[in-house]
Amino acid sequence: MNLVIRKREEPLGWGVLVVYLGALALAFLVCALLLTLSGKPGLGGLAILFRGAFGQGYSLLDGLVKAIPIFLCALGVALSFRMQIWNIGAEGQFALGAVGATWAALTFPGLPGALLMPLMFLSAMAAGAAWGAIPAALRLRLGVSEVISSLMLNYVGILFLEYLVFGVWKDAASFGFPMTAEFASGGQIARIAPGVLGKLHWGLLACPIAGIAYSVFLSRTRLGFELAACGEGERVARYAQLPYSFLVFFVMGLGGALAGLAGSIETSATLGRLQPTVMVGYGYTAIVVAWLARLKPWAIAFTAYLLAAFRVGGEVMQLELQIPAAFGPIMEGAILLCVLAGQFFLTYSVSLKRPAKGPADCPGAGEDAAAPTGEGARP
Repeated sequence: MNLVIRKREEPLGWGVLVVYLGALALAFLVCALLLTLSGKPGLGGLAILFRGAFGQGYSLLDGLVKAIPIFLCALGVALSFRMQIWNIGAEGQFALGAVGATWAALTFPGLPGALLMPLMFLSAMAAGAAWGAIPAALRLRLGVSEVISSLMLNYVGILFLEYLVFGVWKDAASFGFPMTAEFASGGQIARIAPGVLGKLHWGLLACPIAGIAYSVFLSRTRLGFELAACGEGERVARYAQLPYSFLVFFVMGLGGALAGLAGSIETSATLGRLQPTVMVGYGYTAIVVAWLARLKPWAIAFTAYLLAAFRVGGEVMQLELQIPAAFGPIMEGAILLCVLAGQFFLTYSVSLKRPAKGPADCPGAGEDAAAPTGEGARP
């Protein structure tokens, strides 16, 4: 039996759902096996994970709050991925967005909220966009891989944030803890319904606005169509005389602006001040979300919430089973690897085929080959 692999000529249809569900099931089985090998109950741990993620109203809302920055960062990452520009720097752009928003909040604390909040958002988006433009410039001017430069800039951005909160922005009344002074009330995003919806805040509105704008831009604007065409490759784009260099700066800058906006919302709404605990890996999770959702905005929204909910469930599991905090990123990595492996079956079909029989395998082939031919042969 031979294994035959062929590229699919038609989409798999409902089989896509089967592949994704199978990949998720395999990822959770891997996580259960890891728990078992570490001496914890594997299936019991998964039960705690799902109960902590979806079993209570508070956990559902907590997952929704965590999904806000993940969704915004994932949109920015997906935009550059459509051009085959691999922006791995959402984490650093998120950090610079938090820094930009904090600068505005600490510099103009007396402004009314109607002016201070937009200023914080604009400062955050400008800082994130500038941080995203650095790998674009290095790629276009010096040929430096944006994968390496954007990844390395993550560490620079995080360390710059820590330098500020440990140094010049450290609050004298913080009893030695690394944090800034609390933002004025005009610089803090309000809760939607305090006491009823927990930590859910008005920053949630940024998600549907950004998602709709993203969809309209890609499907209804000339620049969006040019961006999709550039996804076929740089040589194709330049041959078609598309503004490739401009679009590289555009997608990296806009992706950085969205990540910066996420950083400002998280700093303002969740913490009310800047401190190192704002950096919890949302930018890295966004890369996983963008790939799992295949760069589609509404799928990004669903996947962002799913992984955010699993983060909440992972925290519950960490407390109840006393497992390391690193298990959460391990789970995210397992999900990504299994889903990426499952995408092979969306592109190719695999089947078993019997090898074709040769002349030596056919009965009587030897006699026919040895039979005399020519005039002396009997009929």
